[in-house]
Formats: sequence, structure tokens, C-alpha cells
Amino acid sequence: MLACSALAPDGTPVDGFTFDGERTVTYEGAAAVDAGIRLMLELPATDDPRWLVPGVFYGENRAAGCTRIYPRFTAGGVDLARMESDAWSFRADRCATPAVFARGGGLVTSERSPLGQSGVGFAYRTGRPTIWLDFPYREEPLRYDGSETPASPDVQTHRWQPGECVTLDVSVNDGDWRRALRPGDELLQAGWVSVEEAAELAAWGLYRWHFLPDPPRLVETRSFDGADVRDNMHVAWVSGVPYAYALLRHGRRVGNDDYVGAAEAVLDHVAANLAPGGTFWPQWTHDCGWSWGWHADHSRAHARTLADAALFMLRAGGRWDAAGRSNVAVALRTQRADGALPAAHHLETGDAASWEGTAGMSWIPALVAAGHREEAQRAGAYYARFDAWCGAPEDVDLAPTSEDGYAAVAAFVALQEWATARRAADWMLTFRYSYDVDFAADTTLGRYGFKSRGADQASPPNQHLHAFGLACLPEMLQLGEPYRTSALQNLECFRQFVARYDGDFGAQRGMTAERYLQTDCFGPKGTLDPLSHAWSIGVLLHACEELLA
Repeated sequence: MLACSALAPDGTPVDGFTFDGERTVTYEGAAAVDAGIRLMLELPATDDPRWLVPGVFYGENRAAGCTRIYPRFTAGGVDLARMESDAWSFRADRCATPAVFARGGGLVTSERSPLGQSGVGFAYRTGRPTIWLDFPYREEPLRYDGSETPASPDVQTHRWQPGECVTLDVSVNDGDWRRALRPGDELLQAGWVSVEEAAELAAWGLYRWHFLPDPPRLVETRSFDGADVRDNMHVAWVSGVPYAYALLRHGRRVGNDDYVGAAEAVLDHVAANLAPGGTFWPQWTHDCGWSWGWHADHSRAHARTLADAALFMLRAGGRWDAAGRSNVAVALRTQRADGALPAAHHLETGDAASWEGTAGMSWIPALVAAGHREEAQRAGAYYARFDAWCGAPEDVDLAPTSEDGYAAVAAFVALQEWATARRAADWMLTFRYSYDVDFAADTTLGRYGFKSRGADQASPPNQHLHAFGLACLPEMLQLGEPYRTSALQNLECFRQFVARYDGDFGAQRGMTAERYLQTDCFGPKGTLDPLSHAWSIGVLLHACEELLA
């Protein structure tokens, strides 16, 4: 049974409201009043609430040792400076699906309501989890804007007139979020261009705007006007081998020698420069040459960055095979008896530098590709024990991210562990938007009619939409429905905002954006970061080439 109440801005109850069937609200007071409506569900006592707000909150949400500060659940304590609390409320457009789940129950709504944008929330009181929906939203005890400095709470209310009556969109379930979040099975007709055109544009954009020849590299970012460049190249993740391989594949398919030559040169450059420990260097920079990645420890190489580069070197084969196998040999040498693989390696020795998180799972596809199935299966058995994964990207430490979902899907599909792969895909899809966010008509995304369904929230600390899910489109296609259609929806979504001509949405032909701002985080809702990224073009090209193969 839902508990229904009207709340003033300070959270105190407001009289004069009646609730019919828990979803229809009528104000019977004599004068206008500012209030919001909260529909709340108290759940059975438990010492592990297992919070899930899709795309926003996963259990504790932030490990105690995580170096990135963003909202975290702490039972029985509040430290706003560290963004720690036992109660949280969020606006709906932060959520991949506007919903909140805990052990024993769940509530689902829609982004918009007759009272404005909806909200979700939860609290842990005297050993019992409570979940709720707010109409309109309340963001408490703070507002997260993407920085590590807490912003003031954002509490919205509606001005009620005497006799006003509204019906709210509310669905109650038993906490089975997999069933509640099952993706739809229809395509969206959102793409601006066909798959063939998207591949042609992405290949041109990667070659024209991100390839530089001396030394051969794919620079990570360019401004939309082409003038400013971040002249660094990770060997995978945000640049490097996977996208050079996609360009090589495209160039060979269409017979473009310039594309083939550029791609081969980048692969040669990476393969010829191994660190002393036998792995790739994580990153080449204009100022330092081959060096560490984004971690503060300059002797550390992140496992996923290395593993993805090794995998695509092995797929390229030929003269690049040995470099891929050198990295695989390091992973094999450092594998623990229980099957776990290091989350990071020491650049000088190749030894394990960290076991925290599950980034080591990224080695599994490379182990399979190199013929080491037994060792890969041992690793798979270890990582299959987890219900959630964390630590895949370099930039958010031990946060749970959509990229952990991609790594898990790729790993278990490589092993042909289909039940576990589908379980991983279900978790990954909690980050995937199931609806089209309501953008104001005068914003960039509103003017172009951007359809957000099929896009993924990057992570709880990085609350923006991104295209990285295209990296595991080939694996998702192998899982059958509804995963196949969800993967095609993902590609359809990001066949929007690939520049069709110079000046298209302010970018140059073939450019794509990294961040699509769908909520109040990192900048105004409805805007794009005016930067083209090698990886965002590269994953689009990778996915298109897979379909066109």
C-alpha cells in the first residue's frame, strides 16, 4: 500500500489533499498553495537494501575507497561534504528509466507528469528501506552537478488551485527490476542517416580530423571547428587500436588506400612500442611520448585499456599478432589461482598493481582470441560470481559504469556463457534510456529533435549520455531478443548527430560528440560538448562495419 502525502518546500505535510486509489490527487483547500506530492512504499526490514535507481544509483554506489566523489549511500550517517547520506532524491531525467528499486519492491513512473518533471527517492530508517516517487521532483540532500562540490538542494513544487485534480503515472512491482526494465522490441526511426552513410561519414571523420601521421596517431579530441586538438592517444578506450582497426576494416571493404594506410600506421606505432613489462604503454602524448594513462600512479597501466588494445591487435592479426600476444602473456602470468586477473599492471614489470574492482575481466576476450580458453574460463567463473561490476574506465576509479556492463557482456559472450552474458546484458541495460527525454525547443538537442531512447548513461558520477555501448553491439546481436533490438536501437540513436556536412550542428563533416547533456549535470540540459572524440566516431564505425560485414 502506498502512503500518499502533500509536502511543502521544507518537507512538512500540507493539509487539504485527498487521494483516490493512490494515483488521483485532488486539492480541496480554499486558497492556492505550493506543494508537491509524494507516493511512498515502505519495504520489509533488511540489512542490505540493494538500491537501484537505473543509471544513477547502484547499491552503496561508491566504494569507501573510491577516489571520485559523487552520491553515496551510508546507513545511519550523513556527510554532505563527501556526498554521503542515508536518504536521496533525484530528478527523473537523471534516470535511464524513472524508477527506484530496493529489496522487496519497486516504483516506476514517467519523466513528465501533470505537475512537472517527476522524481524518485529512497531512505533507510530503523532497518527498513523506503522508496518513493515525487511529483514534481525534489533533489535532496544536495544536487549533484558533476563536480565534487555539493550544490544546494533543488526542490520543486506545483501551485495548486482549489478543486484541482490530477492523475499520476505510477506502477508498483515486487522489486524484480529485470522484468520491469525489459527493453522494447521496436526500432525507433531516429537515425539521420543509413548505416552505410554513417560508416562513410565516421570513416572520413576519423581519418580527416583525428589521424595525424608523424608519429601515426588518432588524437583524442578536436573542437567542432577543427582548430583545437588534444594531441594524446590512448592505445584503447578513448582512442587507439580498436578504432584504427575499425578504420582498417572499412578501408579494406570500400577500397580506400588512404584509410588503410593510416590505420596500419597507427597499429604499427602502437605495436612497436611495448613497455618494459611486456604490455602496451597506456598512452602516447605530444609532450611526453609513450607514458602512463590518467591514473595518478605513473607506474600503472589500466587493465581494460591494455586488454582492449590487445584484443583488436589479435583481430587485426598478421604483423600485429605478436604485440597482442605479448600483452596476453602478461595477463596469463599474473592470473591468480582463483581465476581473477589484475585490474592494473606495473609498467616496468607487468606484475599486478591492483586487484580492486573488476576491470581485469576485460582480458577474457583477448585470452579467448589468443587460444587460452581454459584460463579464460577460470577467469569467467570468478567474475560470474558478481551481481554488479565496477572499475572499467580509467577516469572514475571504482564507480559502477555502463562500460563495466559492456566489458561483462563481451567477456561472457566470448566464453559462450549465454545465461551469464544475458544477466550481464540485463545489468548493462539499466543504464540504457527507455524513453525520449523532454528537451526544451530552444536547446540544441531540442531544436534537432534528438531522441534519447537507446542511449546510455555513462555512469553515476558521469551523468551524460554516450555512445560507448556500440562497442559491444556485435556481442549483443548474438544474445537474441530483446538484446538484439536494443543494440540496433543504440545504433539508431547514434546515427543522430554525426555531422553530414561542414557546419552541421556547428561541427565538421564526420564529427560526433561525446557528451549529450540530458539532465542538470556538467552544463545546461539539452546541450552538446562542442568536441569531436576519436572513440565516439570509432565505436560508431565499429558498429556499422559489423552490420555491413
